[in-house]
Amino acid sequence: MFRMMNAQQPGDQTAGNTTDILHDFQVSFFAMRRLATFPWTFLEKELANEKTSELVSDILKQTCLHPLCQKHPPSVKYRRLFLTELIRRQEAAEAEPLDELYDALGQVLGAEEGAECYKSYILPCGGAVSLLESVAVISDGTTGLVTWEAGLYLAEWALDNQQAFSGRTVLELGSGVGLTGITVCRSCGPSRFVFSDCHRSVLQKLRDNVRLNGLDGRTGPGVRVEELDWGAATEERLREIGANIVIAADVVYDPDVIGCLVKLLSRILRGSSPPEGPPEVLISSTIRNPDTYNCFKLQLESAGISHDVITGPVSHVFPYNRVSAIELIKLYI
Repeated sequence: MFRMMNAQQPGDQTAGNTTDILHDFQVSFFAMRRLATFPWTFLEKELANEKTSELVSDILKQTCLHPLCQKHPPSVKYRRLFLTELIRRQEAAEAEPLDELYDALGQVLGAEEGAECYKSYILPCGGAVSLLESVAVISDGTTGLVTWEAGLYLAEWALDNQQAFSGRTVLELGSGVGLTGITVCRSCGPSRFVFSDCHRSVLQKLRDNVRLNGLDGRTGPGVRVEELDWGAATEERLREIGANIVIAADVVYDPDVIGCLVKLLSRILRGSSPPEGPPEVLISSTIRNPDTYNCFKLQLESAGISHDVITGPVSHVFPYNRVSAIELIKLYI
């Protein structure tokens, strides 16, 4: 695994600010955030004051020249746009030229863009969760080949509540590319973790990402990747999994599948109980369409399933759009 930024030195405010900015550039770059969200204003002020390229060089070392970028690079187009913007800001400030910056741009200008790229999410403990994702939002007829905000939020909640997963068997519904589950496996100490999805393309990508992050059964918790059709999953199958806690993120988006999802959740809560009682069930949702989300809650109520909204702040670990309305609920009967 790769170590990321070193912690700032206590009492050194300038070094602290610079370290924070370098960290912001790094986490935003590897997660392929929109360039407009980067802390360009700080960079411009530093360049105007110093007229040197030292900070630009440090940014380059934490992004395009970082070992993680050599192994799991963001898309070619993204790196090209990032470097072009970095050069534009440097030249506008009339700072001293930096050969490494132009060399890095020259390398990506000659590279071919593929249908897939890597996104990496920096963990508080050091290292990163790296995911091979589709460049397109919708690919192979599914949205499951990219990471969505509710999954990032649930992963942050898990990092703040590691005791909820420690030593337990976890089932994740609709795992997608695997960000939430891999974060839990890497940081929260579950005894077993079952990733699941029903789309073949998603399952293949999911298996690739699980292996990519070293969760191949040789180290860490026992990990399985399984096909799980919500409409066909039997109580016997769910009992075999024996989950103590069930999680899901961004699974409430299509009115046509809500009925199957609610029936599955009912089977999980009523028929797949391990010896210590029904599993905990946590659902994280980005509320894009309030009518669809309210329909989900009404169907839960009709099925005799109650819910509590889990409130309170979570630590901001991953970069994503926090303007979106995201709700995390706990289900029970």
